[in-house]
Amino acid sequence: MANPKEKTPMCLVNELARFNRIQPQYKLLSEKGPAHAKIFTVQLCLGNQIWESEGSSIKKAQHSAATKALTESVPLRPPPRSPKDDSNSNPGSITPTVELNGLAMKRGEPAIYRPLDPKPIPNYRANYNFRGMFNQRYHYPVPKVFYVQLTVGNNEFIGEGRTRQAARHSAAMKALQALKNEPIPERPPQCSEEKKETEENSDASKSEISLIYEIALKRNLAVNFEVLKESGPPHMKSFLTRVTVGEFSAEGEGNSKKLSKKRAALSILQELKKLPVLPVVEKPKVHYKKRPKTVLKTGPEYGQGMNPISRLAQIQQAKKEKEPEYMLLSERGMPRRREFIMQVKVGTEVTTGTGPNKKVAKRNAAEAMLLQLGYKASTPLQNTPEKVSFSQALATLQATKQLKLFIL
Repeated sequence: MANPKEKTPMCLVNELARFNRIQPQYKLLSEKGPAHAKIFTVQLCLGNQIWESEGSSIKKAQHSAATKALTESVPLRPPPRSPKDDSNSNPGSITPTVELNGLAMKRGEPAIYRPLDPKPIPNYRANYNFRGMFNQRYHYPVPKVFYVQLTVGNNEFIGEGRTRQAARHSAAMKALQALKNEPIPERPPQCSEEKKETEENSDASKSEISLIYEIALKRNLAVNFEVLKESGPPHMKSFLTRVTVGEFSAEGEGNSKKLSKKRAALSILQELKKLPVLPVVEKPKVHYKKRPKTVLKTGPEYGQGMNPISRLAQIQQAKKEKEPEYMLLSERGMPRRREFIMQVKVGTEVTTGTGPNKKVAKRNAAEAMLLQLGYKASTPLQNTPEKVSFSQALATLQATKQLKLFIL
């Protein structure tokens, strides 16, 4: 099977024709032979040059003609593609902003990005076409450039790019080049003023709406945003939004609901920041009740009245020892008068029990083990009636009849 990544002759011919701005044309000239063994003749026209070739299918004939064209074609070949320049890319596909965030965390200095207003670029040659004194209506488009200010500790960097994200990457690259070789500063104990500054820096990266919800949550206030008015034509809508936080309310206007909501939040945020600082309330320590120690079930009278098997298992669990092991030693007797012998092992102690079935034999073995370990016998269940022979039953019946006749 051919390598799927390898290009076919037809693909190479198409690239050659595209490079020389020629349209390749394939024509089926003839087909001959029986139905099960057809032979097709295809003609390839590439500019003024013509090639013919045969094949067992139209596709094979086309590939054969393309192979001839590649070996005999006069037009110039396209130059081989140069490998991509990876000088600006980071190893492992890590963006500069991600790498800078890791470095900033190690240094204990948060990386804060702030967008800056775009600076006008006076470029008269690019903006105007001086073809006449009064012909000044032809303007060349000026590409928009975004600027971002990056602050890492006491260092500031300016990045620029065609998009906001490209500007962030540019600023992060400059910061990495400057901070990679610098030693990581030691973190002194923070004072109350420094803590406030760090809180303000962290608030700068949050949106106004998020800050309002945080303040409202701390002060147990309800937050409500409501669109009051929507006006203007469809292509130039204007929205008026009101925000209410407890007793405070403010309004904001914008050409979208999101922008009006943000401006309303920004105006009410100034009022909420003027409120007095909440007193720090220490949370009461939660005292957990200690669980009572498990009562060791080692008393000689424990479990009387229980099933010996369950009683023995609970005693072993309370002692945190291995559970009893039961094993069937043998079974003997006639099919209707079977007798089973079970063995139980607890540590080094071994006892056996017999019974007409495995369950009774296991129960008797557990009872024998309890007695051997020094526990009192379990309360016996109702005694099962013993089997009576036929002759004894007949004698009892006759004695009962004679007694009745004597009484009468």
